[in-house]
Amino acid sequence: MVTYMTTFRSIIATAIVSYSAGCATLPDASKITDHAPAQAAPKILTSKRMLSREQSRALMERLQKGAKPTDLLQRHNAVLEMVSGHPLTAGNKVTLLIDGRSTYAAMFKAMESARETINVETFKIDDDEISRAFANVFLKKQSQGVQVNFMYDSMGSITTPASFFDRLRQAGINVVAVHPLGAENGENVPTVHADHRKLLVVDGRVAITGGINISRVYASTPFKKKQEKRPSVPWRDTDIQLEGPVVAQFQKEFLEMWANQQGSPLAGRNYFPKLKKEGDDLVRAISSTPGENNRINYISYIAALAFAEHSIHLTNAYFVPDRRTLEALADAAKRGVDVKIVLPSVSDSKVALHAMRYNYEYLLKAGVKLYERQRALLHSKTAVIDGVWSTVGSTNMDPMSLSQNYEINAVIIGREFALEMGKMFAADLSESEQVTLAKWKKRSLSQKTKEFFAHLLSPIM
Repeated sequence: MVTYMTTFRSIIATAIVSYSAGCATLPDASKITDHAPAQAAPKILTSKRMLSREQSRALMERLQKGAKPTDLLQRHNAVLEMVSGHPLTAGNKVTLLIDGRSTYAAMFKAMESARETINVETFKIDDDEISRAFANVFLKKQSQGVQVNFMYDSMGSITTPASFFDRLRQAGINVVAVHPLGAENGENVPTVHADHRKLLVVDGRVAITGGINISRVYASTPFKKKQEKRPSVPWRDTDIQLEGPVVAQFQKEFLEMWANQQGSPLAGRNYFPKLKKEGDDLVRAISSTPGENNRINYISYIAALAFAEHSIHLTNAYFVPDRRTLEALADAAKRGVDVKIVLPSVSDSKVALHAMRYNYEYLLKAGVKLYERQRALLHSKTAVIDGVWSTVGSTNMDPMSLSQNYEINAVIIGREFALEMGKMFAADLSESEQVTLAKWKKRSLSQKTKEFFAHLLSPIM
């Protein structure tokens, strides 16, 4: 017990010091967004070539046709090109996976079809029936000549026994623990730079990403279905499946992270096959790595909120945003944008839940509409803005995601996919209770006290 508590205190101390340094260096997104050109045509990469500026502008105009006029697409893309250097990629098919059940089904189907490689990156893998099912597929495909490369976060998977990973290694599967415990300066203290990403890439042709870890808590559906008994609190999360040229961006992200963690050399396999057009969605992979100039997911969110003209519909599991994000949401509501945020009513972290509620009054007074998801533990991190811009990924609006962790999201431009996202958002709204300012002001002193002290602890969340 003494050893455990000593380690725990060391972790907390490390987190506070690291966040204090990291939070102070979050990029000033306003310097970028305030000068983004409204009519800038983005660079768009197809499976064959880079479109000209004229062709890109024409494509963006077609995407906006039929939707409410907005400068969001041009201005946001100008910002993302500036900070990421990656173009939008055309010709993709994006499939929305609305819960853990549909996500796992898609993942197993993709892995069973693998012929060359399976690359998996996750924050958490539990030692349960779902994780063992994944392990069994890994072992089966490895025995069939498919190279399986598996990367997990050491802190996120701290309760999973070493024997689980040893079994995979003994079968020839490449396994990397991101920042293994005890690896930093010879001390048994993990880095605060967690690999919070969730990513599967199969044969370099199919990618699945979002917020879902590998655990049985995601295995049931959080939406009502006839003649189905649901557990008392199923987890509600979202992933997407990607096919088309953008898969190469996600493959590149995995391989760069693998090299960053000094994984075994991955040679002798074709990780970048020729990819053809699979659909009509424009997609960009965006990722954040520790460092002042690498918080691209943060900048992407700030830019989208700043440029929104009609609607901002967010779901977020751990909503403890920084001052700039809070101001961007409040400013949007004050200028007439329909800002709705679906947040959890229960959480696996009571401290995070109380810290989230600390900001309710400020947002409600500005006109932001807040809702708490009932009958499920909301773990989703999604947004759909102005009916044309969507994102799904691993990025929470909390201090660690915004300033410290490795994160990955997909940004999708397209009215059809945004419509699907809107339907999913409406389904969550139907399962939520609205938080009104009048009712919120009547909460107890005890609740206010919990919020205050949780807010003080928010830098280490």
